[in-house]
Amino acid sequence: MTHDVLPAANRGAAAYRRQLTPKQMEAEVFARCTRVLRAAETGSPLDRARAVADNRRLWDAVQASVVDPTNALPQALRAGLAQLARTVVRECDAGEPDLGFIAEINEQTAAGLWR
Repeated sequence: MTHDVLPAANRGAAAYRRQLTPKQMEAEVFARCTRVLRAAETGSPLDRARAVADNRRLWDAVQASVVDPTNALPQALRAGLAQLARTVVRECDAGEPDLGFIAEINEQTAAGLWR
């Protein structure tokens, strides 16, 4: 019987995803990374390392996207996002990254995407 419930749940999740705009989906990625960072603040060293590594990958992708000359965002916004990405990546690469700082940047970025 459980095999009948799972496909319905998958269909529900797919329907929910289809209702989000691309910007909202991006906001959700930042929100998920933020939740993991916040949990890692009181977690194990491995939890912290995983959260920082995932977050670094996210911001590496942001940076790669905004420096792409085919990106349609205004140049000033692209430059600002590239600088923000470099700042977050630098923090991720620190000996003891400030997870609260990184999470705050993620939260602000997600909020901007939801507008």
